[in-house]
Amino acid sequence: MKAKLKKSGKEMLPERFAILGGNETCAWGARYARVQVISAYPITPQTTIVETLSDFVDSGDFDCEYVRVESEHSVMAFLVGASYAGTRTFSATSGQGLFYMNEMLHWAAPSRLPIVLGVANRGVAPGWNIWADHQDVIASRDTGWLILFSTNHQEIFDNIIMAYKIAEDPRVYLPIMVCLEGFQLSHLQQPVQFPDQSLVDEFLPEPPKNGWPHIFLDPDRPITHGSLQNPGGKLASPSTMYFEFRELIDKAQENAKVVIEEVADDFAKKFGRHHGGLIQEHECEDAEVAIVCMGNLADQAKYVVDLMRKDGYKVGSIKLRSYKPFPTEKFQEIAERGQIRAFVPMERSMAFSQQGGAASVDLKSALYDCENKPFVLPYVAGVGGRDVTVEDQMNALKNALKVDKNEAKNFGVKFVNFHN
Repeated sequence: MKAKLKKSGKEMLPERFAILGGNETCAWGARYARVQVISAYPITPQTTIVETLSDFVDSGDFDCEYVRVESEHSVMAFLVGASYAGTRTFSATSGQGLFYMNEMLHWAAPSRLPIVLGVANRGVAPGWNIWADHQDVIASRDTGWLILFSTNHQEIFDNIIMAYKIAEDPRVYLPIMVCLEGFQLSHLQQPVQFPDQSLVDEFLPEPPKNGWPHIFLDPDRPITHGSLQNPGGKLASPSTMYFEFRELIDKAQENAKVVIEEVADDFAKKFGRHHGGLIQEHECEDAEVAIVCMGNLADQAKYVVDLMRKDGYKVGSIKLRSYKPFPTEKFQEIAERGQIRAFVPMERSMAFSQQGGAASVDLKSALYDCENKPFVLPYVAGVGGRDVTVEDQMNALKNALKVDKNEAKNFGVKFVNFHN
């Protein structure tokens, strides 16, 4: 169902509320953010993101440069060039398409370009799978990109707008992926509240007229970029700073932890919605165990916790909103409170290490030096779009309440709804 439209000046804007698919919601987020350049190549399940944006542009309602290219590699190459020129850029992809972009993902982050990429997460081949799975984006975790997960349609819309605010902050200047699960969010219909465009414009001003201050292609100000960098040594020079440039990305990722929190708070003050900063805790104040999820499983986990609380179980949930940067300090703070004895990460991906998913590995690393060290009891669930029920999450939490130290040590990883 398409959003009901009304006239607003020369543009067509949706009513205050609309029932939309996740992909259409993502496209509206990019439109409200007033992106200036879009590069597009379709792939299931994100196709209707770029199709919706194409409709906006072709109808004359959205003033944006929309470029159709021949592959996902070209999508990101084009956005890199457009961002060099100082424009606000956007595209979307999924699964194998994200893999095909990989070389240019590595070009975008070290170039410190604030590109935003919508990712409708799907399984990766072989076998061929187009349903909800986080393996595609987890494979991009070490590219230098920031990675935000959305739990519902409203958060998809809001995250797109916040993503530009984060990426374009001078303390960050890094590209960012905004994730939504294929079909379970991308094609599901949910109500979305739209703000006045003027409020978004106040929150997210247009990019600087003379481009990004650190890099801008301008014939009147020629620069060299991407030239050969020698290994260097004790003496530093512009041609021997490869190592140092990489370390600056690491610093920017750390800076992003602060910026993400600030932007979430500022957004809440402006629009009345707070989706969490790096994480969002739910009923964790006196919880003995907490389930940790990314994406739409986090919304379901809140519901599960509320049900179990009614029966007297001291359980909580933690939405991992920012996977990159990983909120190490946030989990350490929760651990040092002392009341949580176990974290139960439940992920739609595998790290192929018998440690669970990638976030489980990162969580164990984060807790390594804590004096109060909760157990980490990893679950892998929903891979390839397989159902994850309320009972599945409930059983994981009930089991965690009973696990002792020896059982935790030998817990390994549990697979939900797995056929032996």
